[in-house]
Amino acid sequence: QVQLVESGGDLVQAGGSLRLSCAASGIIFNIYAMGWYRQPPGKQRELVARITSGGSTNYADSVRGRFTISRDNAKNSVYLQMNSLKPEDTAVYYCNARFTMAKSEYWGQGTQVTVSS
Repeated sequence: QVQLVESGGDLVQAGGSLRLSCAASGIIFNIYAMGWYRQPPGKQRELVARITSGGSTNYADSVRGRFTISRDNAKNSVYLQMNSLKPEDTAVYYCNARFTMAKSEYWGQGTQVTVSS
């Protein structure tokens, strides 16, 4: 059974920092590209950051320079360090695992991040 379990969401003031974690089980973690997506209230889910199995990263323009995605294959985990948080970063943040060659994709249940002004 595949599980992606996010943690680290919280209420924080603007300018603050949070670190989200996602622990994966039931997959061969090191072959999956991992990503963080978010869904603000009343809006569609959007990509925040992705990291490939080889460690290459890409970011949404809105978070580049403030957020950092990383992975620890030994711990089957992916992280999102979020600095200089803004109220517009408020959203439910979801962890994603994708192995394109096998058309395999999984989602976590989400963790709430709320940034107050």
